[in-house]
Amino acid sequence: MSHCDWNSCLESITMGVSIAAWPIHTDQPINGFLVTEILKIGLLVRDWEKREELVNASTIENVVRKLMASEEGNVIRKRAEELGEAVRQSTEKG
Repeated sequence: MSHCDWNSCLESITMGVSIAAWPIHTDQPINGFLVTEILKIGLLVRDWEKREELVNASTIENVVRKLMASEEGNVIRKRAEELGEAVRQSTEKG
C-alpha cells in the first residue's frame, strides 16, 4: 500500500514490488497513474475523483486480494519484478 509519493514509487519499483496505490495529494495522483496505467505494476485503491469519500475495509481487502490472489495480480506482480530487475541491472557496472 502506497500513497504514491515519488520516493515511495521509486523504492517499490527498484525493489520489484507491486503497489496498491492510494494517492492523497500533490504529485501523488500523477504518480499513481504512472504506476497503474503506464507501468501497470499496481492497482488503485480509490479513484482520485472520489478522494473525499471514505474508504472502507472491504475496498482495501478487495484490492489486496486482487493484487495478491488473482491472475491479474500475478501479471502485475511479475511485471513489477521484471521492472525492478531491469532497474537494478541498469546500475551495475557494465
